[in-house]
Amino acid sequence: MRMSTASTRANSMYMRVQRLIASSLGPIACYLPARVYSQTPSPGAGRNARPGGAEADNPVLLDVAGDQFSTNADKVALIMVGLPARGKTHVSRRLARYLNFFHSISVKVFNVGDYRRKLVKDEMPASFFDHGNEDAVKLRKQCSEAAMEDMTAYLTAENDGRVAVYDATNTTMERRRWVAEQLAGLAVKVIFIEVICADEKLIEENIRAVKLNGPDYEGKDSDECVRDFRQRIKEYEDVYETIDCDSEGDLSWIKIQDCRRYTINNVRGYLPGKIIQFLMCLHTTKKRFFISRHGQSAYNASGKIGGDSDLTPEGDAYAQRLAEFTEQVITRNETGEEIPARLWTSTMKRTCQTAQYIDHPIRDFAWTNDDLGGRQQKWVQMRHKRWNNLDEIYAGVCDGMTYKEIEAQMPEEWNRRQQDKLAYRYPRGESYLDVIHRLDPIVHEMERIREPILIVGHQGILRIIYAYYMGLSREEAPYQSIPLNTVVELVPQTYGCTEIRTTLQRRLSVPIDPAAGGGTGGNGLANDGQDEIVPGRSSLEVPTLPASSAAGPGTPTRCSAAAVASETPTPKKFDTATRDTDGGDAGELVRDESHRRELSFDITDPPSV
Repeated sequence: MRMSTASTRANSMYMRVQRLIASSLGPIACYLPARVYSQTPSPGAGRNARPGGAEADNPVLLDVAGDQFSTNADKVALIMVGLPARGKTHVSRRLARYLNFFHSISVKVFNVGDYRRKLVKDEMPASFFDHGNEDAVKLRKQCSEAAMEDMTAYLTAENDGRVAVYDATNTTMERRRWVAEQLAGLAVKVIFIEVICADEKLIEENIRAVKLNGPDYEGKDSDECVRDFRQRIKEYEDVYETIDCDSEGDLSWIKIQDCRRYTINNVRGYLPGKIIQFLMCLHTTKKRFFISRHGQSAYNASGKIGGDSDLTPEGDAYAQRLAEFTEQVITRNETGEEIPARLWTSTMKRTCQTAQYIDHPIRDFAWTNDDLGGRQQKWVQMRHKRWNNLDEIYAGVCDGMTYKEIEAQMPEEWNRRQQDKLAYRYPRGESYLDVIHRLDPIVHEMERIREPILIVGHQGILRIIYAYYMGLSREEAPYQSIPLNTVVELVPQTYGCTEIRTTLQRRLSVPIDPAAGGGTGGNGLANDGQDEIVPGRSSLEVPTLPASSAAGPGTPTRCSAAAVASETPTPKKFDTATRDTDGGDAGELVRDESHRRELSFDITDPPSV
């Protein structure tokens, strides 16, 4: 009877997924046979055949399949334009990351500043950027030409739909014409992207947050660096010419003004359209995302995957702690003042129940540069928004089974999933590649919104979001640790993303039954039966709260995967949460910044899939 019920639900969900795909893609809902994307080829064929082997019967959307299955799409060269500290590098790196992860497009950023630092290893004061300094002008031109030569070689290396980003100021009409001439003989769509910012506050924040932490000013006095960089901006302002609608109307360009006004000229095509859509969501203000799995569900406790079960008492206790954490941390800024924030969940019962204790008071807030001119307006704090896109990866006919049951009853499916967790699709269910496709609009919204967002979701879904912002490859995404009872704060930056994990409830009194295919992690947190961690497949350690600390409990320390040293901040205490220590006694819990990770990612590498 259980299998019959699961099969009925599978048929219903399968049709629902197909309708969602058809409605979102329309005429471009094209499919290809799925193949395993592992690095090591295998001669075996099957439903998920290895590259070079027999094609299989498991379709994959073209949007996420990668260049190896695509036709010879047009190549695109994106040329950044604008004064320093306007967000050009931020825009170029965020755009490159998006195209690489969500559309599996080969993308490489050519930053002329990197070439300048390699060629001119000495310090470069603002006078180096004086356009009357003939020697400096020659050196900077040499750097521009070297970057252009490398970009041209990259664009012509393979016959695929790759994208190159030329990250430089390109502040004069003469320089932009030179760029267009260099690329004129190539079969490449050239699109200029000008970033304009007149907000002095944002410019100042960008200088201090990005430029002072960059390679030009590393380890130097901040105030002196700001003065020097301001003078550098003035040197460029003296010769700056914005893109002109008349004299440069024959070029393809996008002009972004204060992340509010967009002018588009002579831009056509599917990929350029996706680029425009993403650019219209980007902004350079600081963002904070909080992701959390739902509290323990009945299916978690029994080791079953999928389903739409209710929370257990343990899960309900976590929901109450999450509400307190939301009130004391998510809806507060660094000074403790209340700020507007948002709440997203999936449509499933376990995520909605986890968010049920979060209050939704109506507050008066004002935003600068908004449609109301900075006047106060009513805001529903943490208004609950439910997204179908955030529903857990659907296990198809395996929905409601434990992994032990799948291994025993469906050994072939079990082996296929072990071979490639990323591309494997459950029979009449979904794969991680399908999830990547339906999370595309979610990421657009996350990039657009300026308020902190709490996303209460599922492990498979949050792994994709986490991997995207942490700069991980697609293959790594299905193996990332997103444990129960933990809030992960992500703060995206120009050159990476900072992560802070906070454990609100250390142990479960009703652990997952190991005999049912579940288990508990070494940190005492129960792993969901869905999408277990596979040892050795993740390059990152699972952050856990240390059992003891020389600084004592309640004093967070910081470290990073790249051994980034930083000062210990003043902890933000979360007094109402409790933690079981070795003896099972309750102790005060603070925000766990003990494993803050500051990971930088290299968007110049080719896509993993």
